[in-house]
Amino acid sequence: MDGHQSCFVGEAPLAILDAFCSREVGRLNNTRPEGVLRASRAEIEQMASAATVIRDCRRELAARSADILSEVIAGRVTTSDWQHYPEGEVYDPTSHAQYFFHVHPAALRRAPEHGHFHTFLRADGMPAGAVPLLLPELAVADVTAVSPQAAPLKRGTREEVSHLVAIAIDTHGRPVRLFTTNRWVTGETWYRAEDVIRMLDRFVIAELAPSLVLNRWISAMIGLFRPQIAALLQARDDTVMAWRRRRRAHVFEDPRLEITSSLDIDLDAQLALIDNALLTLDEVKPERMPSLPPMAEGWETGCAG
Repeated sequence: MDGHQSCFVGEAPLAILDAFCSREVGRLNNTRPEGVLRASRAEIEQMASAATVIRDCRRELAARSADILSEVIAGRVTTSDWQHYPEGEVYDPTSHAQYFFHVHPAALRRAPEHGHFHTFLRADGMPAGAVPLLLPELAVADVTAVSPQAAPLKRGTREEVSHLVAIAIDTHGRPVRLFTTNRWVTGETWYRAEDVIRMLDRFVIAELAPSLVLNRWISAMIGLFRPQIAALLQARDDTVMAWRRRRRAHVFEDPRLEITSSLDIDLDAQLALIDNALLTLDEVKPERMPSLPPMAEGWETGCAG
């Protein structure tokens, strides 16, 4: 086991290794002193269910000689910078989950990324008790707001919307990175990480259009990587609060801070590790595992949002 590996340790006796590697320059201190991501037996089983969906989607796409990228751009040969795909975005009126895909200009992309999905949950679908964060600067009416780079279309009956996580893919449609963003990037309403984590299980796109396989895939990706996304959201909050203390600036509108946490991922490794966890769920004893590498604080320039 090397320094770029980490584990899930559950209340049930189990241990799973997972590639949790982030190679950015800026870093945060590990927010979990014991150095592990914790997942219960039920959470592992939920991740396994998501893994089944991911594999189903892969088989269906392979049978059509397609991939996630070709599915989201619906047969177009090229993508236009900043344009949202699919056209009109995707919104589930039952769950109030929403997402779109877009591509940044080549000079602003971080290899091997081609583009990324932004995922959201609108207020009508949020769990009870989720309330926007109140900070003095958020209540100041004359603060100049930065124009959102990736704002979702208005859907549902309320204005509030929370950005959950972004999923970057390469030119072959393979997911390569998860990341979170500062408030100004999507123009979201800011909720504490604890509230956003509770929203993850509510991100379900059950619509048939524009692509059932695409909708199933993106819903399952959030379930498959739920522990990592939760850790990224905690790191996001740590980043913005540390920035606020150091810079004495209106952090949520500061264009110098765009990416607030970031994690390189390997889909095949995640699937294999979950398979292994299921096989050893009742056998493996908890062991002392190496600490997680600190996650990226975010980049001040040349970031993807």
